[in-house]
Amino acid sequence: MTINIVHLIGRVGGDPDMKYFDSGKVKCRLTLAVNRRTRNSDEPDWFNLELWGKTAEIAGTYVRKGKQIAVKGSLKFDTWNDRQTGASRSSPVILVDQLDLLGSKQDSEGSMNDMSPENF
Repeated sequence: MTINIVHLIGRVGGDPDMKYFDSGKVKCRLTLAVNRRTRNSDEPDWFNLELWGKTAEIAGTYVRKGKQIAVKGSLKFDTWNDRQTGASRSSPVILVDQLDLLGSKQDSEGSMNDMSPENF
């Protein structure tokens, strides 16, 4: 028996990077900052996320930089050969199966309210 399940809660580091394929498939890439508590400070760990299909479309519509989300998925490694050195490289990626939008509606609208004339 083997288990490869990852659960993360954090804040999105940038707006979704969407890619639409001729086959009709949709892919979304995100970065997620998850605070790791240490004795001296909270240091974020950064994770690369990959979402496909309907989950990717939802992320493209509702997720923006700074939004708090929870994800469930599995760990995979993207591998490639470095063009300059020919060395084999790899990067960990979380392949997301489930996406939950966290935070209140007010959190989402807060950035719009900050643009009001009273704040200038």
